[in-house]
Amino acid sequence: GRYDILVESKKKEKDAFIIEFKTAKLNQSLENAVKAALTQIEEKRYGQDLIARGFMWEKIKKYGFAFEGKKVLIGVI
Repeated sequence: GRYDILVESKKKEKDAFIIEFKTAKLNQSLENAVKAALTQIEEKRYGQDLIARGFMWEKIKKYGFAFEGKKVLIGVI
């Protein structure tokens, strides 16, 4: 798999953003869906390509979005 959205600047010293979306499954809380999104970003090492291209780890912002109908919860690491 790949991340859902990657936003990067042309300048390597600027922030880059990795965004993963999850839909809360039946009997799953939005909080757990956000945790699953953030865990996926870390476990699949989505930021490694950015680091290989010269971005600093601390400039890579990682967001997990969870949806349940019209409700949305966003988490960040």
